[in-house]
Amino acid sequence: MMTVNILSGGAAQGLVRGLTDAFKTKTGFGIDGEFGAVGIMADKLRAGTPADLVILTQALLAKLAEEKLVIRSSIADIGRVETALAVRSRDPRVTVKTEADLREVLRGADAIYVPDTKASTAGRHVAKVLDQLGIAYEVASRLKIFPNGATAMRELAASTATRPIGCTQATEIIATDGIVLSGSLPPGSELVTMYTAGVTTRAAHPKEAAALIALLTGADYRDLRQRVGFVG
Repeated sequence: MMTVNILSGGAAQGLVRGLTDAFKTKTGFGIDGEFGAVGIMADKLRAGTPADLVILTQALLAKLAEEKLVIRSSIADIGRVETALAVRSRDPRVTVKTEADLREVLRGADAIYVPDTKASTAGRHVAKVLDQLGIAYEVASRLKIFPNGATAMRELAASTATRPIGCTQATEIIATDGIVLSGSLPPGSELVTMYTAGVTTRAAHPKEAAALIALLTGADYRDLRQRVGFVG
């Protein structure tokens, strides 16, 4: 079977998975590709990794269009995704209404599961928030850093720590068995990221890539987007 190849931030993995059958019905194509930290996915495209479309942050898509790697006219917003907190399904949910609450919750955790703090959207934000809260040094030994949010959340689900917590994109939390979305980050520490799709300039299947973008952004799948964690 022919496939459309994508390079995508991990935040969109659940949505893409949910559209696979509809896309096959519409085009006869399957979907293949990679999901991971947005910075790494952008660098793969720059390095020549074959891809028909990319799903990354709005800012990164604009930059790739400037670099003539993505067709500007094809770019479309999918929706916004919150960076949020996660706990294992068997653990009590945490509530953080203020930055002081968040500071205490993170101080009380014996393991903090996060994605790449340099290449991923959520991971970079976590590093910034820890600095902002003044606890980066204090919790550094408890940080469990993984290449992307999906991996970090699977590791949280399997954690044997006493009081573990995770922080990544809400979509990655919702898509992972064994953990639950525990709440948004409080005012002053929040992050809501717009994810955007675009056809690459080297696409082998540009027509099918555009068809997938239409599904990702279309009104018919608004409910699916909301279920997997996209807002707006």
